[in-house]
Amino acid sequence: MTTLPLVFKDGHLFVELDENLWLFDSGAPTSFGAGTSIEIAGEQFRVAKSYFGLSEATLSSFVGVPCAGLLGADVLGHFDHLLDAAGGTLTISKTELQHGGQAVRLSEFMGIPMLKAQIADAEYRMFFDTGAQISYFQESLISQFPPAGTITDFYLGIGQFESETYHVPLTLSSIAFTVRCGTLPGLLGMTLAMAGTQGLIGNEILLNRTVGFFPRRSALYM
Repeated sequence: MTTLPLVFKDGHLFVELDENLWLFDSGAPTSFGAGTSIEIAGEQFRVAKSYFGLSEATLSSFVGVPCAGLLGADVLGHFDHLLDAAGGTLTISKTELQHGGQAVRLSEFMGIPMLKAQIADAEYRMFFDTGAQISYFQESLISQFPPAGTITDFYLGIGQFESETYHVPLTLSSIAFTVRCGTLPGLLGMTLAMAGTQGLIGNEILLNRTVGFFPRRSALYM
């Protein structure tokens, strides 16, 4: 078991490794960054120099925070994680960690975790994306919720885009949240639809509680 600094800055979650920040991104299939390898909790992992043309320099520009790279599902999926964003710590382990909260079941698509969210009396399948500063919901009923302004965001392989956002109430396994949701642009939105999902849940649900993210056991505990 290893405890690492967890930094929430400019809407994004970062893990500090050897005094460098790495974006903690469950929604990205592939890790990348400076150098050819990283060590986490005694495990060595090779990382790509870029992903879809996105380097650590471009990533730093998009998130507004200098960082060494991105930790994606290919690395995060090897561990159990306890994320305490308020306390600024990430506990990570190759053995099973425990969390006494409510379980939210996860499935996956190409290594990316998915969960089910209840919105306006209907159930929707959503990606769980800790790299996203807000959530996204592709159904037209999003415009029925209170407006929350325009945001500039980015997505791997797409780059930066703008979206109108709304305050959307939702429930995850009986736990109620109100999250800021936008709509993803054309090609990206169609990619979600091809995966059988209606959006994604961003890191906003992690900020005011300690969360257990256990991808090897297909569970999120809150």
